[in-house]
Amino acid sequence: MTEELSRADNDSPWKEILEAYFPQAMQFFFPETAALINWQRPHEFLDKEFQQIAREAEVGRRYADKLVKVWLLQGEEIWLLIHVEIQATSEDNFAERMFSYNLRIYDRFGKPAISLAILCDADPTWRPNQYNYNYPNTRLNFEFGIVKLLDYQNHWAELETSDNVFATVVMAHLKTQQTTKKLGVRKSEKFGLIRRLYELGLPEKDIRNLYRFIDWVMILPKALEAEFWQEFKQFEQEQTVSYITTGERIGYERGKEEGKQEGKQEGKQEGKQEQGQILVLRLLQRRVGELPQELRGRIQILSLEQLEALGEALLDFTTIEDLLNWLTAN
Repeated sequence: MTEELSRADNDSPWKEILEAYFPQAMQFFFPETAALINWQRPHEFLDKEFQQIAREAEVGRRYADKLVKVWLLQGEEIWLLIHVEIQATSEDNFAERMFSYNLRIYDRFGKPAISLAILCDADPTWRPNQYNYNYPNTRLNFEFGIVKLLDYQNHWAELETSDNVFATVVMAHLKTQQTTKKLGVRKSEKFGLIRRLYELGLPEKDIRNLYRFIDWVMILPKALEAEFWQEFKQFEQEQTVSYITTGERIGYERGKEEGKQEGKQEGKQEGKQEQGQILVLRLLQRRVGELPQELRGRIQILSLEQLEALGEALLDFTTIEDLLNWLTAN
């Protein structure tokens, strides 16, 4: 599998963007369900609970699954199972798997779950939304909600005028699909989508989050990527802002060759350390949220050995206080 395909199938950017903007995702993709939820009460991602009911993913397939506890307007607690089907091809037993997850959630935790799926494939005819069987004395019909990203191609003008961040997510996904064999066009489309973030006047945090998603899914060959990065740096200079720096271009290796003298061990070590910093900062943001600049600075001066130790320890972090305690002890 090529480098581009292996990255494009990865679920990490979807999980990250869903966690960062879950209410907006629900309002964009499933407005009827979103209207039932009391968004004034905090929602909670139930990753450990989902791991207890989910089988190991089939080799070669990629999913982005989220089990989320929310509160209805009437005060009732309910769980949402959000599934993002990343794979580019359809799956025969998809509806059965959705039913199985729903049943296991109720069986293990005694909680009903609203099951919803976001289909990212390119097959316009594949639209699984129910699982059923029918016998003389027993019958079942399990239905779940789906959205097909491909359908938004016919609503491009609405995407361009939407103020929901997931309009940009869908635009990036569709442009990636449309430019599989037109990578020069992809470079232009990628630049246009990122420039649009600034033109919309979005807050810096939203620009960074959406930039990461676009940068991850709209993969370019190294030569075109170098051209894109130079054009982007020039654009930011013209905007008199610098939201995206080399060290913050997380997701996969990017620009770590800068300043490295090829073939020298010292340069290789610096590249590994920068890569470690990028990965640890990314994981920390997912675990405890946006980090203050002071904490980012303390992490960026850690040795490679300390970064590796922090990378293991942060799996148990739930708050910024956990990070502070670790930095104090180490």
